[in-house]
Formats: sequence, C-alpha cells, structure tokens
Amino acid sequence: MRNGVYHHQTTNLNFLGIQLGIKIKFCGITNSEDANYASDLGADALGFVFYSQSPRFVSLDKASKIIDKLPPFITSVGLFVNPTEAEVLDVINECRINLLQFHGDEDESFCTKFNLPYIKAIPMKPHVNLLKFCDDYSSAKALLLDTYSTDLRGGTGKTFDWKLIPLNTSKPIIIAGGLNPQNIKNLLESIRPYGVDVSGGIESIKGKKDHQLMNEFITGVINAGV
Repeated sequence: MRNGVYHHQTTNLNFLGIQLGIKIKFCGITNSEDANYASDLGADALGFVFYSQSPRFVSLDKASKIIDKLPPFITSVGLFVNPTEAEVLDVINECRINLLQFHGDEDESFCTKFNLPYIKAIPMKPHVNLLKFCDDYSSAKALLLDTYSTDLRGGTGKTFDWKLIPLNTSKPIIIAGGLNPQNIKNLLESIRPYGVDVSGGIESIKGKKDHQLMNEFITGVINAGV
C-alpha cells in the first residue's frame, strides 16, 4: 500500500473474493483503461450501458473492442432500459456479453427471449414487495435493487433505505444506488447481499472511472470483513 491506496499487486479480489464471499460489479465502463484496471483489481463483473440516454452509454463497436481485450473469468454485463428485441440481439451478436441486465419495465417473458442469464433491476419505491418480484421474475439469476427516481433509470448517485430489504428473498440480491468508498462498509456491516454494484461512486466524471476511488471501494469491502 502506497500513500494509503491499494495498488494492483496488493488488492486482487480474484484471491480476496474467496474470503469475502461477495461479488463486486463495476458498471458504466466506457474505455479499455478502466476495464483493464478493474479486471486487474479482481472485479467479478463489468457493466456496459446500452441505453442511449445514459451519460455512460457505450456503442456496440466500442464495447466489443473493450470486451475482446478482457481476460477470462470476467463477466461482461449488458445493461438495457426498455429495449427492443432487435437491440438486445444486436448487442449479443456483436459483443461477448455473458449476462443481461434489464433496468426498465421488461416483463419476464421478454427477459427470457435471449438464451442468456439475466438479472432484473427493481426500483426501491416505498412499500415495494420484493417477494412478489422474486415470483414475477422466477427465472432471473438475481434481483438488483436500485434507488427509485421518476427521472432516471439508475445512476442517481443516491442510496435508498436499506431497511426495505427483506431477509427472506428466494433470489440473490445485488445492491446498487449511490454506493461509494465512504458508505460501502456501513452497508456490508448491516446487510450481506450476494453482490454490490457501483458506478458513479467511483468516477471522476460520468463515464470515466477514478482508479483511486476504485481501490478505495474495494478497501471498504475488505474493511467490512465479509
């Protein structure tokens, strides 16, 4: 560790993930530099946003070039918001996507069209019934819980009330929404999800990751002792 920051050699979740028992996804990847740094750190998954209204949108060609350079054992996740079937198929055909992530109003029948595993994002409104969502999306690999907004589909930079998360869900739970190096330890000391998903909390500007913040986020997970 130099100057309080963990570097490639000392912070590698490919090793630590066995001990921590939690999966880490860095989302909103737009360039190879950030993707390769994340993979060097040992991130389990990288998210690529194929939603044109997002500031983290990445084109098919660019995403394909980034993914082609990734090492093995890194899951590439394609994020969509109310896409057409053709749009999803274009991504699958052009990019080596391993997992689909649906952030819109897609029903289960749509999510299962593509012969790939998927996770479904759930906006955490007051009185949300996550147990019902587990039934409604019984084919999903996991539910991703994100902050509810009337304007944005993810990427709000705000947390939701973690007390809304029930302890008896039948699906693995991934927590997103406003996570950053300052609050990740608090989250993991109160809730033990299957995984965490961070984007804006590790950025210098939207679409560009801050490598020091990426290190600090992982340090927060380590310090939580999970």
